Amino acid sequence: MKSNRITKLFNIKYPIIQGGMVWVSGYKLASAVSNAGGLGLIGSGSMYPEMFREHVQKCKKATDKPFGVNIPMIYPNIEELISIVIEEKVKIVFTSAGNPKLYTAKLKEHGITVVHVVSSLKFALKAQEAGVDAVVAEGFEAGGHNGREESTTFTLIPTVKQKITIPLIAAGGIATGRGMLAVMVLGADGVQVGSRFAASIESSAHQNFKERVLETKEGDTMLTLKEIAPVRMIKNEFFEELVRFSKDHTVSELKEFLGKRRLKKGIFEGETLEGMMEIGQIASVIDQIESSQEIIEDMIQEYQEAVKSTLFE
Repeated sequence: MKSNRITKLFNIKYPIIQGGMVWVSGYKLASAVSNAGGLGLIGSGSMYPEMFREHVQKCKKATDKPFGVNIPMIYPNIEELISIVIEEKVKIVFTSAGNPKLYTAKLKEHGITVVHVVSSLKFALKAQEAGVDAVVAEGFEAGGHNGREESTTFTLIPTVKQKITIPLIAAGGIATGRGMLAVMVLGADGVQVGSRFAASIESSAHQNFKERVLETKEGDTMLTLKEIAPVRMIKNEFFEELVRFSKDHTVSELKEFLGKRRLKKGIFEGETLEGMMEIGQIASVIDQIESSQEIIEDMIQEYQEAVKSTLFE
């Protein structure tokens, strides 16, 4: 592949970014993706500050290639995480779930490249105004937390592309080389891939979770919890119980029902029935657990073959 705005921005070989996912994206996954030519991200959302620092330090030892971190700004330890990023001289930060104005200027003062995850044109413009170096526009096909607008990736990317000037990364429903080509034709400069890497060998998710992802068929995931924050998850027993409970209970009761360990229980501990299992719609095409290098090589090969076999001939 030729270099483009994303490969130049991050100094990477391929414009493939691994999503920073809770209970999935430790230093092993991030370093493996970076070593394979993409950009690996450590997901800080499931880490206390000192554990986050440990993963950053281990990632530095595991790869000499660029890597970054994802920091959800709704988490209570945000100040400590930002301080660790600066102290450890992390070069790339993806922020999400919050106002990009809060920390972008501070991070950029320290020479850090900042990318913000958005779910709509409105927030993409706000992120650009805040001075970020690129945005990830994520369609509601994605796993985990989602935008309330329910914009699909195929409508979101061209909409955002028309109005912003900074590099654009597409996310949501992308796990193949053909999917990568499709969103780049629509205007994306690169892709962020979550679900396929969540089921990779280096993912810190439990083996039970990975195998459940392989079993997921079309229609087996759904967006829920719109009363709090929209989340896409697998429709297991917990999901069905959650849907029933939410019909006649208040938001505060719903939060109490969820508890603090449901996500850890499902993804990290492998409780496939009683745990929350976040994954994207594209899980239905994932049929094997591969290494990060195999995933990237397969995506690039398929991308190149698709370019040759389509209207680009």
